[in-house]
Amino acid sequence: MEESVQVIRIEPSKGWVALQLKELWAYRELLYFLIWRDVKVRYKQTALGAAWAIIQPVFTMIVFSLFFGRLAKIPSDGIPYPIFAYAALVPWTFFSQGLGQAANSLVGSSNLLKKVYFPRLSVPIASVLSGLIDFLIAFIVLLGMMLYYGIHPTLNVIWLPFLLLLTVITSLGVSLWLSALNVHFRDVRHVLPFLTQFWLFATPIAYPSSLLSESWRTLYSINPMVGVVEGFRWALLGVETAPGPMLIVSSLVALALLVGGVFYFRRLEKTFADVL
Repeated sequence: MEESVQVIRIEPSKGWVALQLKELWAYRELLYFLIWRDVKVRYKQTALGAAWAIIQPVFTMIVFSLFFGRLAKIPSDGIPYPIFAYAALVPWTFFSQGLGQAANSLVGSSNLLKKVYFPRLSVPIASVLSGLIDFLIAFIVLLGMMLYYGIHPTLNVIWLPFLLLLTVITSLGVSLWLSALNVHFRDVRHVLPFLTQFWLFATPIAYPSSLLSESWRTLYSINPMVGVVEGFRWALLGVETAPGPMLIVSSLVALALLVGGVFYFRRLEKTFADVL
């Protein structure tokens, strides 16, 4: 009895090609190994290992607490400032690290892209999803801080999976744009630190969005990380600022970034091997 053989014809795409997302499912095992590879590379030959997932947001929280909380007296919606800042830094760190890893992922995997056929989308997706392990480690510390400060989550905590999904969508959407652009314009790696720093202060991490009026908060949430950060605080810490309108706007912008990023990535991927 003859075995059926799957034949894949590799042809250059033309114009705005179809997304062909079925390929990602067909190569799901490869995606798993790429994620595991990124995790191992991140902590290879490091003295502290996975502790870096905690060190970065914790030390940033300490700096923010000293300068913004104690010296500048920035309000924190009635929540102790350290946990107010840390609850925002947990999703933010996942987002920013995803950008840093995924933006350079195609250039870093140039040898693989030139030799083997597989869905190129797998590379930046793996870079973003590998950060979920760091997120879970940092989130456990957040739960410990909530216990220390005597803060109990409300029923709003059921929204956490959606908020995490929104964080992944935002990180992946921006990363697809940056990774594709970085292949053709290596300036992206120089712009990225500035972009990340600007985005940090354009997001209500060190300060609450309640400083703005409700109409301005809705406009402010065009930055999709605004809805993520305020959503995390609302779901876990019970702040009074209702993030409903902000979440709606942020979700729509994040979806637009993701869909546009996937189409743009697929349009340029036929040139990756030649340019790299």
